[in-house]
Amino acid sequence: MTRKRRRGATVWLYLSPWAILGSLAILAPIAFVLVSTSIARDRENMTRLMVEKGAALIRSFEAGARTGMIGMGWGGNQVERLLVETAKQPDILYLVITDEGGTALAHSSPDRIKATHRTAVAAGLQELREVKWHYVETDDGLPAFEVYSRFRPIPGPPGHVPGRRRGTEMAQGRIPPGGRDEICDGPGAEDMDWCRLFLEPPPGATHPSYYIFVGLDTAPLETARKEAKRSSLIMTAGVLLIGFAGMVSLFMAQGYKLARRSLAKVSAFSEQVVENLPVGLIASDENGLVAAYNEAAETILGEKAYKTLYERAESVLPSQLWGLTERLRNRKMIIEEDIECKVNQNTSLPLQVSAALLEEDNGSFLGYVFMFRDLTEVRKLKQELERSRRLASLGDLAAGVAHEIRNPLSSIKGFATYFKERFNDRPAERETATTMIQEVERLDRVIGQLLEFARPSSLKISPVDLRELVNHSLRLIETDANIKGIRVQSHIAADLPPILMDGDRISQVLLNLYLNAIQAMKKGGVLEIDVTRNEDARETSIAVSDTGPGMTADEQERIFDPYFTTKSNGTGLGLAIVHKIMEAHGGDVVVKSVPGQGTTVVLVLPDYKELPGDGRDGH
Repeated sequence: MTRKRRRGATVWLYLSPWAILGSLAILAPIAFVLVSTSIARDRENMTRLMVEKGAALIRSFEAGARTGMIGMGWGGNQVERLLVETAKQPDILYLVITDEGGTALAHSSPDRIKATHRTAVAAGLQELREVKWHYVETDDGLPAFEVYSRFRPIPGPPGHVPGRRRGTEMAQGRIPPGGRDEICDGPGAEDMDWCRLFLEPPPGATHPSYYIFVGLDTAPLETARKEAKRSSLIMTAGVLLIGFAGMVSLFMAQGYKLARRSLAKVSAFSEQVVENLPVGLIASDENGLVAAYNEAAETILGEKAYKTLYERAESVLPSQLWGLTERLRNRKMIIEEDIECKVNQNTSLPLQVSAALLEEDNGSFLGYVFMFRDLTEVRKLKQELERSRRLASLGDLAAGVAHEIRNPLSSIKGFATYFKERFNDRPAERETATTMIQEVERLDRVIGQLLEFARPSSLKISPVDLRELVNHSLRLIETDANIKGIRVQSHIAADLPPILMDGDRISQVLLNLYLNAIQAMKKGGVLEIDVTRNEDARETSIAVSDTGPGMTADEQERIFDPYFTTKSNGTGLGLAIVHKIMEAHGGDVVVKSVPGQGTTVVLVLPDYKELPGDGRDGH
């Protein structure tokens, strides 16, 4: 699965089928209402336009008939001709004038005059007060939109311009000269009695009513209605689509927000995990740039992250580390091994490295990841363990050998003393006996040191004023230092509290270190003692420094081994005993030495948690 597909799956993960169905259930009724409302509104508008068109035709025809009959003396033929010509306009199917019984007095089709207009019979003409309309079907079977109303070519009540009242009306030109003779007796009077439109009815009779019907073609109406319906459907579909898209967008936005929030949490968690890993972690991307570089990697390699991130990994990473990528490309499997990594020109670190090639599911290359840790402390612990094992074996052997040797040495010393006294008057023999006694005593001292090293250390813990202890120990070596021209300096913290320790054993440790330093500075120098306190770590440090020749790296590794010494007359047990006493105190000894620049030995004494209350020796 590619990254793009995974992103798509992540987005649509939040669009459940129920959410889509819910959106449709909400939008469908809205769309139906919109379509229905739009279609009804369009139908109403079309109907109103058709009614207005029919009413306008009726008014136009009335105006034309009125003008012709009153102003120009038209007869029936002229009115009929006007009706026929008016009906020839587009979208007009027919024009009909009927009486109250529905008989056609005038018709756009002359052959239908005197015939009954069937839609007039069903229209309820007696109750007609305004323009009405309805859908009908013509005699030819065509659909028609029929508009009808009362036909009044003369304004006002029927008969208000009677043909017999000629006086003022004729003088004003409201009726032509001849009046009834020209209107009622003219051509066409035999076909239609138009005079009834203008004459007063006989006494006691009502004036007849006339009605006009306009049949309009519904084809343009239907076309416009279909177009409006189609437009409404398209508009509604668009609204529905937009609404659905909007709701889907809301769901997607919410899903994106949730995904982004989750991604932010995962990213923050991942960053915290990577940053706080106890091992170094470096990752490169597909372009070979450093993409991750945690704090542990900074500490181990000594390079800050801001200097390496987004730089070419091949250029900024140690060559021994980046060289593993070639094997990763060929083998495509995790590599786990120990390497010697050169972090600068003078320093090489032993690293335990796990390296892997990163790929997507489809095999696309993503980069490399390296996890490593510094094995310096591990190797040091292994060496310490190995040395402890050797020392334990050597101690067991030394204890047995020492007991076996001391008894013969006592006998030898006794015989040497006897011969010294026996040959008192013989200087050569006396000197030989004295030498034998001195050598036996030296062997006894060596055996004593060996037994001290071999036996378990028992401590007498009590509060000790470390300032007084250090000053006292320095007074003991003051004479030796002066003889060799060595200047002694001490810097002791002023706020030192009483420290729980075995004062005699720590004094022995300091004397051993002082004597080693004095012996190393054959041409004089400076012996410096610094005593500091770290309250946060609850520990006290004593640093003994000299300006002697220093030690090589190999010598530093073996400095605490029994019988290892760089002095011609040394036993090699002094620093071994120092290390053992510090171990018994739960402390540590750190040696820092550079050839030609001197040596510093730091004693680190952690605080005891409590003072033993029963007076027994112990930690």
